[in-house]
Amino acid sequence: MNSQAAKQPTKKAPTDDAPAMSLWTICKRIHADERGAVSIETILIIAAIALPILIFIIKFGWPRIRKFFNEGMDELEGGAWDAADGE
Repeated sequence: MNSQAAKQPTKKAPTDDAPAMSLWTICKRIHADERGAVSIETILIIAAIALPILIFIIKFGWPRIRKFFNEGMDELEGGAWDAADGE
């Protein structure tokens, strides 16, 4: 029985039939594909414009925004207490 098993050819995995691609070949193939380059450039331009604006708003505008919302919450809480007291 052992001699019969040795004579039978082993089955190859489905990936063994495909030619092996090296990492270099894959990188060249990806680099040559320019689909989507315009959309990525557009996203990078928008990010380059939006990032400094967001930093400015967070650095200088955040205290005013926080104060505005805290005052609004205080007014809402005061109104809730007035409603609970029946005034």
